[in-house]
Amino acid sequence: MSDATDPWLIVGLGNPGPEYAANRHNVGFMVADLLAERVGGKFKRAQKAQAQVLEGRIGPPGPASRRVVLAKPMSYMNLSGGPVTALRDFYKVPTDHVVAVHDELDIDFGMLRLKLGGGDNGHNGLKSMTKSMGAEYHRVRFGIGRPPGRMQVADFVLKDFSSTERKELGYLVDRAADSVESLLADGLERAQSTYNS
Repeated sequence: MSDATDPWLIVGLGNPGPEYAANRHNVGFMVADLLAERVGGKFKRAQKAQAQVLEGRIGPPGPASRRVVLAKPMSYMNLSGGPVTALRDFYKVPTDHVVAVHDELDIDFGMLRLKLGGGDNGHNGLKSMTKSMGAEYHRVRFGIGRPPGRMQVADFVLKDFSSTERKELGYLVDRAADSVESLLADGLERAQSTYNS
């Protein structure tokens, strides 16, 4: 069982490399980058895992602030479980203090849902994490909606956000980062009542 002094591991899921940077599948990286800006640090290569990490604190100064490790796995999405589990073990993070921020097809674009545990809903990053360390970690699910017409899911998630979506994306990524901070500061139920839409 975790306690208030345990660190949190916040994992933005995505694919490494500039060709994927603006893809829908990389919204987890976008949120992680914004949280890194807020913490005021830069990602560095992890010694013990195939990932970029940043250690810092989130929340107001004092006892309410939380020790965090922000991470972006540098494996491909479907192999995220290895780096995440290595980081969890290295930093001694309880599994229920791991937060995966990821794109979600079954939620309309820009909507958020926070939850603890559950299935992977066909998401390869979650599938890999669950196989590697069990399902009892938090998820911040960022809605990207379903592909239009007959477009294949794989093609849709590896496409950049549309120009219409990009107009709102900055605000929505900001809100997702706020929801992560709220999860750590206020707990899951309060964060859900504020951000689940």
